[in-house]
Amino acid sequence: METLLNARSDVSQAALAAIAHMPTTSLPVLMDDDFARRLTDADFMRIAVVLAQKSFDEGGCPIGALIIDNATRRIVGKGHNTLVQENHPYHHGETSAIRDAGRIDFSRTTLFTSLSPCEICATLLTMRGFSRVVVGDVTNASGTEPLLQSRGVLVEILEDPRGVELYARFRAEKPELDLEDWKGLCATR
Repeated sequence: METLLNARSDVSQAALAAIAHMPTTSLPVLMDDDFARRLTDADFMRIAVVLAQKSFDEGGCPIGALIIDNATRRIVGKGHNTLVQENHPYHHGETSAIRDAGRIDFSRTTLFTSLSPCEICATLLTMRGFSRVVVGDVTNASGTEPLLQSRGVLVEILEDPRGVELYARFRAEKPELDLEDWKGLCATR
């Protein structure tokens, strides 16, 4: 079966948006291994930012994340922050991507996140044994990178200007929601 995204396909913004919005388990129908191997770290970060935009458009916190298998470069999990949408305090982009990936060996994966992880997510990343984390925005939030590094995780910063601008806009428009996401409702009083 020929997929829509293959060795001859352009890696366009439309293709990356389709990848972001399609369920992870259905991605093999959309793209083949040749296309997946052509995706760069910047492309994966752009997908994370599309997921962050999805959350923002739903009224939530704009944070997206995805997980790739290091050997195949295939996406094995992705998600976005659904604190508001699902009324759950720890459905962050990273936790949603981990939940989507399921029970796998995370030491063979890389997590791309549109924003520096909170302390809970950073701890979860080390508990699950991630080998590498790529962060798309340390301008609006940072601080857990040294924690990840101290626990053996390779951390790379690959700021995406669209993601940085989106989170800055969110923080300016909804400062109480930003604070709730990082510190809980008690911090907004």
